Amino acid sequence: MNAPRQSSEQSELFLCLNFYFSVVCNLFIFGKIEEKMEDKPGYERIKDENFRIAVSLIDAGDTSGLENHLRRNPRLVSQHIKFDENGYFSNPCLLNFVAENPVRQGFLPENIVKITHIILEAGAKQNLEQTNYTLGLVCSGSVARECKFQIPLINLFLSYGADANSAIPPAIAHGEFEAVEFLIEKGAKIDLVTAAGTGRTFQFQTLFSDSTEKERHLAFAFAAQHGHTEILKILLKSGADPDRYNPEGAHMFSTPLHQAIIFGHEEIVRLLVDGGARLDLKDTIYQGTPLDWARYAKNNTIENYLLSKL
Repeated sequence: MNAPRQSSEQSELFLCLNFYFSVVCNLFIFGKIEEKMEDKPGYERIKDENFRIAVSLIDAGDTSGLENHLRRNPRLVSQHIKFDENGYFSNPCLLNFVAENPVRQGFLPENIVKITHIILEAGAKQNLEQTNYTLGLVCSGSVARECKFQIPLINLFLSYGADANSAIPPAIAHGEFEAVEFLIEKGAKIDLVTAAGTGRTFQFQTLFSDSTEKERHLAFAFAAQHGHTEILKILLKSGADPDRYNPEGAHMFSTPLHQAIIFGHEEIVRLLVDGGARLDLKDTIYQGTPLDWARYAKNNTIENYLLSKL
């Protein structure tokens, strides 16, 4: 059974969450907004001139220019640069830029698959770790899907030996279920986490008894985020803690309740609260309570329900 795609409204809420809290909510909670280095335009963050040129050639879809530039500067394909202050794109390699994740321009050149092939053949294919990581960026990013290049890029990376299983969790975490289902079609394993994130209840039940605590923790986070009630019931019945913050790779700054709220899963919210989830826990970045998140999402039904429980 395929997991339902997020509605456009839920997707917009999710994509806007970081921007909203970093600007509006910081003003509300901290009373001050500070300019951050990572708020500067992308090219200003790349200090190495040759690397910056390579990225501009990727963005322009200039295949001959990129080939010539990499021929003259072969070390570029193995070089990493300082980009963000922290986070998943703090130290990217050149190959990572083909995914447009994080979003820098909001689009990809029409020949991005060819561009990616050039970088791989220039030497990036020798580093399976960066190939796997870039696959994860492609599978978890919305721009590649919106530009119709997500599946072709996945195919390309898999043809170079990238691990389909490694890309499943980030794709689920960001609601990219077309990528998830394609990876499964190409041989990715359906484990407990994948079953939980895609709503495969029967398979989840089959796998549950032999699963690890780490798998159950991530499964709990994904089931809450994507609204899979029956799977969450199984986890709660087994003694899972509804107040445990989500693990790495599943929006670890928040609790399952926060994520259920921002995605509008009222039934999950009620299930978590009935299961003992605290309403005073704040996310660890923006210091927002579940009620704060409901108000931001403008979900009056969930907001009123939470108010009735305070």
